[in-house]
Amino acid sequence: MPRTSRARATEPAPPAELPPASLAALEAYLAQVEVVRRRSPLTVRNYRTDLHHYLSHLAAHGIEHDAAGRTDVRGYLARLRDEELADSSIRRRAATVRGFYRWLDAEGVPLRNRPGDSILRLRYPKVGRRLPHFLSVDDATALVAAPDEDTPNGLRDRAILELLWGAGLRVSEIMGLDVADLDLTNGQARVTGKGDKTRICLYGEPARHALHRYLEDGRPRLATGAQTALFLNRSGGRLTARSAQTVVRNAGMQAALQSRVHPHILRHTFATHLIEGSADLRVVQHLLGHASADTTQIYTAVAHRRKSTLISDALTRARSSEAARRGSGLSVSSEPRDAASAV
Repeated sequence: MPRTSRARATEPAPPAELPPASLAALEAYLAQVEVVRRRSPLTVRNYRTDLHHYLSHLAAHGIEHDAAGRTDVRGYLARLRDEELADSSIRRRAATVRGFYRWLDAEGVPLRNRPGDSILRLRYPKVGRRLPHFLSVDDATALVAAPDEDTPNGLRDRAILELLWGAGLRVSEIMGLDVADLDLTNGQARVTGKGDKTRICLYGEPARHALHRYLEDGRPRLATGAQTALFLNRSGGRLTARSAQTVVRNAGMQAALQSRVHPHILRHTFATHLIEGSADLRVVQHLLGHASADTTQIYTAVAHRRKSTLISDALTRARSSEAARRGSGLSVSSEPRDAASAV
């Protein structure tokens, strides 16, 4: 039976300090990730946490980082599984560890693992495929209509929600927008996504209207100086991603939705609705800013699952209706089947 995703278990605190050689290798790798590969501060932080925990595990067992082998990593992953970490977290840590050793190998660092026990050949643990959740059109409509548009904060929140649903942007991309990035005439915005990649996103009339109202009536009442950010907090500074998450959560409660919502569920909703509307997968890939079409492909499965559910529900209702008619003694059809039966 596949392991289900669980809350992160409490892990033993790692040693306060790593061996000097391990610490030097870790810092050099993180510098390369941040400066050369231009990963976000959040990604660098996650790499640091995962690798520090792994290297501490090696140190606790008297294993030097450049002498560790695939067997040692498997023992580490087994420990994480025993501590009931989610399968997705274990897979992420395995990928991070292998990436670290691939970098060491590329840098010419001699890896002293046992013959045939190379970490470079480490296979990731299998993870069950989970389809993303999304909102129905009615729920999404109720969500974006929840903010009070008689206040500057409400105008701002409505514009944020319309962009999340209408353009499928990541919350970090929306919070990074400046006023100069908007083209209200053509319904476009220039956003910076993962890896500092810039793309042009499109949004429709509802988002354009909400943005126009916010810029005319909401933002001037929030601004306290020459701030370039599009979305401002009540102090006049750039709104943070955490604050945007609160905006979405509060809107979900105001709309009386059955489940808690978060910004990324609107991105899933955007993509799923496009696929359901027969949009080209490559177009959806570009709008979402995915580097690979394989990442976008999952929304096809979501749309197919939804269609199968709708068909199944329709068949169930039809069968129930037919059974009720038969139980009442009524014929399914009162018309003669053919000309012979009418004679």
